[in-house]
Amino acid sequence: MSPAQHLVAVLGRGVVDPDAPILSADDLGATRGDGIFEVTRVVTTEGVSRVDHLDRHLARFRTSAARLALPAPDADAWQSLVHEAVAAWHVPGEAALKLVWTRGRENVPSGPTGYLTLTAQDPAALAASRAGITVASIPRGYASDAFGDAPWLLGGVKSLSYGVNLAARRAAAERGAEEALFVSTDGYALEGPTAGLIVARDDELITSPTGATGVLPSITVAVVTEAAEAAGVRVRRALLRPADLPHSQGAWFASSVKGVVPIVSLDGVPVPHDPEITRTLVAAAGFDR
Repeated sequence: MSPAQHLVAVLGRGVVDPDAPILSADDLGATRGDGIFEVTRVVTTEGVSRVDHLDRHLARFRTSAARLALPAPDADAWQSLVHEAVAAWHVPGEAALKLVWTRGRENVPSGPTGYLTLTAQDPAALAASRAGITVASIPRGYASDAFGDAPWLLGGVKSLSYGVNLAARRAAAERGAEEALFVSTDGYALEGPTAGLIVARDDELITSPTGATGVLPSITVAVVTEAAEAAGVRVRRALLRPADLPHSQGAWFASSVKGVVPIVSLDGVPVPHDPEITRTLVAAAGFDR
């Protein structure tokens, strides 16, 4: 990727050379995964950029920091850094904006490390995903209520410790699928490695409960379900089994960068796909513009 398609900005410094070092070798975010992040979409058209749901992402950023006992991110400072970065960004199309907040250095008192990246997204790859993905169910290794009495498992926290999520994706690829669906040890469908789950059944939308399940509260899922409720569609949180998806009206992964993506098969079994429902959900999430 050329430097023009990737931008880096650091709290207290602003936009920097994307190839310049910004972390010390003992930064706990890099060595221990001891930190948090947020990702959202930036859309640039005719030189004007729009950041999707920044306030919501900053609110979840602060919640994650509190759960890790990290110093609270300064919302104003992050807003300013995002605005500076976006003002310097001129790549047309869609990009991923990632905010990172670590505990800082392990061996030298430093305070937290904060930086962001802006990375252009491949339009062809996005279009292919949005047309529909194949999914494999991957055991999560925890029961559906395992996180209720174990806050140290960091359920629902967007931490930097994403090794398990990436390993799940590799496991799905080994099974011939494009994405993974985490399944609890008691047999419930939870979420994707980087996406929330939405299922349509009996003319209602069903999403995975958060809290004790450890499922991350998805901002895209929240935006979609709020719009659905406003339009008179019934929405509820409930645990479903993977076998329920092929007998539904459709299932989707929802994320802040890819949007609302239809699941067309699960473990080789076709999942119904209604293009009209997909268009409605995509519009509700704001990914039709």
